Amino acid sequence: MKALSERQNAILAFLNDFEERKGYPPSVRDIQKGCDISSTSVVDYNLRLLEQRGHIRRDREVSRGIEILGGAPSRNRESKVPILGTIAAGEPISVPDSSSWESQAEDWLSVPESMLRGKDGVFGLRVRGVSMIEDLINDGDVVLIQGRPAADNGETVVAWLKGSEETTLKKFYLEGGRVRLQPANATLAPRFEEPENVEIQGVVVGVLRDVG
Repeated sequence: MKALSERQNAILAFLNDFEERKGYPPSVRDIQKGCDISSTSVVDYNLRLLEQRGHIRRDREVSRGIEILGGAPSRNRESKVPILGTIAAGEPISVPDSSSWESQAEDWLSVPESMLRGKDGVFGLRVRGVSMIEDLINDGDVVLIQGRPAADNGETVVAWLKGSEETTLKKFYLEGGRVRLQPANATLAPRFEEPENVEIQGVVVGVLRDVG
């Protein structure tokens, strides 16, 4: 195997140190800052070389999707995530307003920080129904949601429907001047809403099975 450059060794050392301290991988900008590198493109170039040489594995769909290969496992740090109720993956149900979620937590779960990948504002909802089963979200699972007010097409969201004052778990698509809320179940039809009636309250970032 070709020897690593000084910069590549520095990046690899930074990756190990960052994950050991925080329990999740750094972002490209974390590496740029921590290793005093001129641009993110230089970071990306060296990460590609580290991946080609078998030192890391990358998931480019995730901002912190860097896995160190062949090293000592990082400490299994955990974060507490509040369970804030139940959401129907089949039919919408009413839930408390987001301003009161924190005070109305039903329970708390310990979740590995590596699963959260440094995301803030994550909470859990228990799923009722099977409309998202083709995305491996089943009845009784807990979905981990990062609270944020916007989503990209294809992301699975918690959507608050203002007119009916209810919430639902569906894939989000903004198309042709309307919102399509798409179940992941071939037997169910999508739901169409006007954009002004849909408020994104969060995006699914993980699923926990066999919890409680």
